[in-house]
Amino acid sequence: MTHPALQPGRIASLELPNRFIKTATYEGMSPGGRVADALIEHHAGMARGGVGLTTVAYAAVCPDGRTFADQLLVDDDNIPALRRLTDAVHDAGGKASLQLGHCGGFSKNKAVSGGRPAGPSAAWNAYGLMYGMMRIRAMDADDLAEVPRVFAAAARRAQDAGFDAVEVHCGHGYLLSQFLSPAINHRRDGWGGDLEGRLRLSLEVLAAVRAAVGDGFPILVKLNTSDDIRGGLTIDESVTIAEALVAGGADALVPSGGVVFRSPFFLMRGDTPLREMVAAEPHAPQRLVLKLFAPFVMKAYPYTSNFFFDDALRIQRAVEAPVALLGGVDSAAAVTQAMDAGFQFVAMGRALLADPDFIPRLAAGEDVVSRCSHCNACVGAMDMGGVRCTLDD
Repeated sequence: MTHPALQPGRIASLELPNRFIKTATYEGMSPGGRVADALIEHHAGMARGGVGLTTVAYAAVCPDGRTFADQLLVDDDNIPALRRLTDAVHDAGGKASLQLGHCGGFSKNKAVSGGRPAGPSAAWNAYGLMYGMMRIRAMDADDLAEVPRVFAAAARRAQDAGFDAVEVHCGHGYLLSQFLSPAINHRRDGWGGDLEGRLRLSLEVLAAVRAAVGDGFPILVKLNTSDDIRGGLTIDESVTIAEALVAGGADALVPSGGVVFRSPFFLMRGDTPLREMVAAEPHAPQRLVLKLFAPFVMKAYPYTSNFFFDDALRIQRAVEAPVALLGGVDSAAAVTQAMDAGFQFVAMGRALLADPDFIPRLAAGEDVVSRCSHCNACVGAMDMGGVRCTLDD
């Protein structure tokens, strides 16, 4: 009998050959914000390996939305190269999604307007401290009005470049996640306070993207199950957020978790690759800070298969839209558990880097177990030539 995850799936109008999504993980293959040939080959390779939908990661919707200079930028100049990427994925039998994001206050990009990144509230910017960007300014009314516009413009460019779907990034401590999190959003106007206020910007972005791409074009949303920081989002609020996002037009959800600048390995689990991260940091002062202080503030989380399962299941049971299980999907047994629980898709990252033949082996009836050791050295590799499984080095 064919494994359920190998059956065709659907997100809105998009027919997928199976239930496997390559989740968005920063590739490190867009120098200066431009598409490198390596990025095209990376995603074409995922399609050749049988992935139904591969997600191009962390595509900034505007220049100020970049966390750093080498983050992919969705502008007109990149459309031809992005079209080459989607053509390559389609030629390999897969579909492609573009993850749309904005860094908000989480930035070390010296080119940001005015020299200070903007977020929901004024705060210290620990991430940009050693780059001379010590403070985050609170977004004003003009800033807030601009956010839905740039997300919508980026979504239209994604369509022009041949993408089959977009993923709106509402997780991991990026801009929309910053607004959703009560630990980061301290506003007392209509954009903060209670959950309705904190949800406002995400829903306005979602509405603007829907208006830009039209009915039927798939919009996925990545969201946090939990921030895992003091005073941050918990699963109870996240379930309500998920319900609101689906009501607001999201066609599928990808639950994840963590805040990259305060609980980064909540979304990875396993070892903390400090040595690799220090080696990959090009900025000497920041390298020293990492070496001296990261061991004390970078919390490690033990790895287990399907580690977001329980919280993601609460979201899956609360909404009508398809939900993809992300986090520790590392074996045939883990995929089966997800399908048996009613998840319509599985989203995989490290396991596909380590085992690009995972899906063909599953299709051949093998009881596949990924060789990924959860060392997380691939995190350092992102900034040292591009993401890869370092077990092959």
